[in-house]
Amino acid sequence: MTIPLNISDLSVFEPIEGFRGKLVHTDLMTIAHWEIDKDHSLPEHSHPHEQILNLIEGEFELTLDGTPHHLKTGDVLVIPGDVPHAGRSITNCRIIDVWHPCREDYKNLDGSKLNPSIKGQA
Repeated sequence: MTIPLNISDLSVFEPIEGFRGKLVHTDLMTIAHWEIDKDHSLPEHSHPHEQILNLIEGEFELTLDGTPHHLKTGDVLVIPGDVPHAGRSITNCRIIDVWHPCREDYKNLDGSKLNPSIKGQA
């Protein structure tokens, strides 16, 4: 049985100044709902996970493997695993990120949530 989660019930964590997120994990993926303040930067990094960035609201510049992409509301960008990327918010933004496989490194952060019904646990 699946138990719905409401995003408003999840705790917020702020791994980088100006980036506030709420996480949901399954065995196979992690989803983050971000609220990002204007003029904040995401340092260049890479990870083995495939990532899909969904820009729900605002403008965000993401540099993927040295190529800048100016993203606006409604844009989606696929980030392959192990590809360096960095970003900065041009305006206040709302972003939904999806990673596969699950971000094990995020599971123990304050604010993360594992939907127990997905794993078959009560």
